[in-house]
Amino acid sequence: MNVHTTDLTIVGAGPVGLMCAHLARHCGLRAIVLDRNSGPLAVGRADALNARTLQLLAIAGLFDEVYPLGKPCNTSSIWSEGRFVSRNSSWWESLEGCFHRHFLMLGQAHLERILDDTCRTGGVDVRRNAEVVDVEVLEDGCRTTLADGQIVVSPYVIGADGSRSMVRDRFRIPFEPVRPEITWAVLDGVISTDFPKVPEIIVFQNETADVSWIPREGHLDRFYVRMDRQDFTLDEVIARIERAVSPHALSFREIVWFSRFSVKEAVAERFCVGGRVFLAGDACHVHSVNGGQGLNTGLGDAFNLVWKLHQVLRDQASPELLDTYESERRPVALSVVASSGELVRATKFSDGGTHGRDYLAILEKRAGNVTGMGVRHGEGGLAGTRVFDFLVRDGEMEQRLYQVLDYARPTLLCFGALPPDLEPSPAWQILEFHEGPGQGKWWASDHPYAGKVVLVRPDGDIAWIRSRDGDVPG
Repeated sequence: MNVHTTDLTIVGAGPVGLMCAHLARHCGLRAIVLDRNSGPLAVGRADALNARTLQLLAIAGLFDEVYPLGKPCNTSSIWSEGRFVSRNSSWWESLEGCFHRHFLMLGQAHLERILDDTCRTGGVDVRRNAEVVDVEVLEDGCRTTLADGQIVVSPYVIGADGSRSMVRDRFRIPFEPVRPEITWAVLDGVISTDFPKVPEIIVFQNETADVSWIPREGHLDRFYVRMDRQDFTLDEVIARIERAVSPHALSFREIVWFSRFSVKEAVAERFCVGGRVFLAGDACHVHSVNGGQGLNTGLGDAFNLVWKLHQVLRDQASPELLDTYESERRPVALSVVASSGELVRATKFSDGGTHGRDYLAILEKRAGNVTGMGVRHGEGGLAGTRVFDFLVRDGEMEQRLYQVLDYARPTLLCFGALPPDLEPSPAWQILEFHEGPGQGKWWASDHPYAGKVVLVRPDGDIAWIRSRDGDVPG
């Protein structure tokens, strides 16, 4: 019997599973990634990284590689019968504490390729054509069995194996989808058009809002077309796009990807089994593509989970810390499903026939989910919210705060000298900020934390905040 041991077994080598592996490697953990497919995604699927994900990529050391590949987009407009109706980007422009107030329009395949390359060159054991047939929770860990008879033994397993998750089904975790009977086509291609095209998301309001035009990286464009029936042809989809942009002309010079999908909405009843097996990404939440929240929410799961596993495995925290993964991420998933569900229904149903306006109004209302910046863990106060990003300087070198956070450990931000009553953990990174150069190693002059001490979790959320001479209420 061929038995392998590791710290973390990850089932699924999509972006969520690979991100878990990348973060685990950064923490010094051994991970094995198992996927039944032969290679990373080549085309299709998710198409946007939101502002919060861009911050998380900075923590993971991936921002500089990913960002130049995409196309920034923070504007949505409505067109009707060939006429411009309205345009809005206020929910992006009003964001505080971030430097990239936009989506980065970038196909999922690019992120998967970067993560796959980074994991492999970093020594992560990524196994393709490796089908998992069983996962067992034992007294002191987990036993994962592959179709070829190989066994992987590890303290923990992450099921990041998609909406048809074998791991979820193996443990009979309820995952009952709601199907609002809305079916879409999605089409990626290179186009020719005389439409006054700018890099923005366009909702076409005709009888309904059944066509959305999404800018993509490079020369690509994406169209989402609501068809409301399972049986349709590519020609019918293109005809509906042509009708939406009329009286302008549009034709496809190249079609890169074409797919059909029926909207379904579900959140797993549990995200964890026995404190040993965890679900992440589509394995525990699925919903419509509206609002671009699926991939971003799954990546948020990865960032929330892996540092907690690291701290428990290194005896820096009790296993009870792992309970907070489900208590923090399941409410986020429920909120995302509600947001995307309201958006997708607005494309079909409107009391006043103003589908496009309704859609943009919902986007503004649900901006916290759409941008990722309103997602919080816990209730009330600053604890559980994202730490604001700002410019920091090490001598003459200028960086963003998120570039100096360390995913392998919490970071204590102290604005001024450390208070004498505070005993920092030796496991923390400590950054003492001064107001100008020459007073210490680090300085920052424009930030919202003057006179404060802030403990930042590895995932960029605030663990606690206090003044230098006492607690900060809330």
